[in-house]
This record gives sequence, structure tokens and C-alpha cells, in this order.
Amino acid sequence: MNAIKSSVSFFAGQLRIIGALMMRELATRFGREGLGFLWLIGEPLIFCIGVMIMWSATKPAYEHGIRIAPFLMTGYMALLLLRHQIGLSQGALQANIGLMHHRQISVLHLYVARNLLEIAGTTMAFIVVYIALISLRLIGPPHDLLLLYHGWFLLAWMGMGFALILAGIAMRYEFMERVVGLLSYILIPFSGAFFMVAWLPPAYRDLFLLAPFPHPIEMVRAGVFGEFTPTFYDASYALIWSAVFNIIGMALIYGARDRIDVE
Repeated sequence: MNAIKSSVSFFAGQLRIIGALMMRELATRFGREGLGFLWLIGEPLIFCIGVMIMWSATKPAYEHGIRIAPFLMTGYMALLLLRHQIGLSQGALQANIGLMHHRQISVLHLYVARNLLEIAGTTMAFIVVYIALISLRLIGPPHDLLLLYHGWFLLAWMGMGFALILAGIAMRYEFMERVVGLLSYILIPFSGAFFMVAWLPPAYRDLFLLAPFPHPIEMVRAGVFGEFTPTFYDASYALIWSAVFNIIGMALIYGARDRIDVE
């Protein structure tokens, strides 16, 4: 019982630290006046709506039998989540280096706090866009809310692990900071954000699904569109990759503590 109480106390303390860092991040990034923390939701929301308007104006209303607006919602919001996690994780340490003087705060706390903040903001933006499309009768309610939920947060967990890996490598090699932007663009074709796996020729489908990112995105689309829209995913495969990414990422961050220069 003492061991259980100690574990609960430990994790409760970690959550308090991460929560405090998230609140501090909100205040420093968005300020305490005006819209403030609403920009956390507003930024991805503006990006998504802008892309949806552009595509709707230049493309037909349906793509392979799927309405263009909800198709973009599921793909672009997923891509936006991944790219924000990767991009903002790169500057997490530099922006908060002064906090390293506090013994209770570790480097990993900074990265986890930023990732959770991005997950929260993009998730809320996703919900707002979804409700807006429902009100415009461009899409119906989710066919499988549990599958949508699992796919979205599996993608978020996978994205956090991948972001931690890139941040851990960047802490060791400075050139990595220049490569990260390129890698985030490479994610566009390898994530399947702007096309569905079913649209690929069968000969290339299995090869493409070796990449882990399309699986949770296909899960999101399966949850939204239902069984009448063919989707291809393996939740177990995505779960294994997510766990591996996070383990490697945390190990890289933890192993780079001696490279941090706190003046």
C-alpha cells in the first residue's frame, strides 16, 4: 500500500508540474489580454478553414464520392497536429531554459507540456470545425465516435513521440534544427492527409501502410465516414509504433541532460 501511495503521489506531483508549465506557456505565448488563450484554438482553426475554402473553390464538391470539406477536415487537422507538435517541440528548451534552475522541473516536463498544449488546442479546433460542418449539413455526426476518439489520440501520442525523437536529436546535433522543417513537409505525402489509402493502387497499398502515420488518420476517417467509405488501418501496428517512438524520444531527451548549459 505504501508503494501504491508513493506512486500516486509521484505522478500527481508530475501532473501538477506539467499543468503549471502549460499555464505558463499559455500566458507567455498568447498573453493575458485580448483573446489570450483562445488563440490556442484560433490558430489551427484559421489554418483549417482557410485551406477548406481554397480547396472548395478550386475543386469539385466530391472527391472519390466523399465531400471535400469533411475530407479536408480529417486530413488537414491531423497533419496540422503533427506539424505543430514537431515544430513547437524544437524551441521548447530554448524558450524555457531559465526554468532549469528549479530542481523539480526536468527537460522532459517542458516537452510534454508543450505537446499536451498543442493536442488540447488542435482537438478543440477539430471539434469546432466539425460542429460547423454539421450545422452547414456538409457532414453528419460521427458513425463511430469511439473509433474517432481512439484514432485521434493515438495520432497525438504518435506525434508526441516523433516530436521528442527529433528534439532529442536536435539537442545533440545543431544541423537537425534546419532539417526538421524539411521532415515536416515530407510528412505530407507519407501521412496520407490529402488522400485515402483506398485511392492507392493495390500493389502499393501495403507498402505505403508500412509507414505508421496513415493508420491513425485512417482510423479517424473510419470513425467519421463509417463502413461505406473503405479505410485501411491496423490499430495494433500504430500502437506499437507510438510506444516505440515515445520510449526512444524520452530516452534521447533524458540522455541529453548533460548537454544543457544553464547559465
